[in-house]
Amino acid sequence: MNAYLRLISLFLFTACSNYAQTSGDVSADDFSKSISEAGVQLLDCRTAGEFRSGHLKGALQADWTDESQFKERTQFLDKTKPVYVYCLSGSRSGQAANMLRNQGFSQVVNLKGGLIAWKKSGRELVSGKSDKPETTPEQYKSLVAAAPLVLVDFGAEWCPPCRKMDPVIESFIKEQAGRVKLVKMDGGVENQLMKLNMVEALPTFIVYKDGKETARKQGVMTREELAELTR
Repeated sequence: MNAYLRLISLFLFTACSNYAQTSGDVSADDFSKSISEAGVQLLDCRTAGEFRSGHLKGALQADWTDESQFKERTQFLDKTKPVYVYCLSGSRSGQAANMLRNQGFSQVVNLKGGLIAWKKSGRELVSGKSDKPETTPEQYKSLVAAAPLVLVDFGAEWCPPCRKMDPVIESFIKEQAGRVKLVKMDGGVENQLMKLNMVEALPTFIVYKDGKETARKQGVMTREELAELTR
């Protein structure tokens, strides 16, 4: 009986230890090792301004302080895959991690001490500032008139729904065999164009026929919906 109890205790200890590695707060060292694994979703819970000041490579961004934005963007994360979250100090991301767990995400890990701890460990951030110049209104006008039918995709690599749309867009454009010309606009760079075109959220898709806007839609779509939009 004693041997049996010791075996059960060892099993529980191991299970709890593994759970702590997949659903708790971990050090910068452990966090760094894990986010390099395939299938891990990395989420920056800071504001867009903080994100642009420097972030972890490959991170998605959803502002925890903006409730509607956070809910809208994180709904496109895969609940069956690990989510590693971080902020500046670990406080906001800790709260975000708890919410994600309550929403059914199976593995949510928070960076203990946030980016402060990350930097103290000697690790660097990726610059969020782009050297790419903004597209001028004149250049944009030429782009949307470059083909009879143009689909403009206002998105960003750090935007969860945009990333979810990438393979859908790629597949759709291939199917069109040249009928639709795709123009991608970086929502993290094209601030002026977004204001001029009243793009309020990412992704936003705008259709132009002979240089004139004929349709638009915001958010994630299927290939069938894209076909209807560009009909």
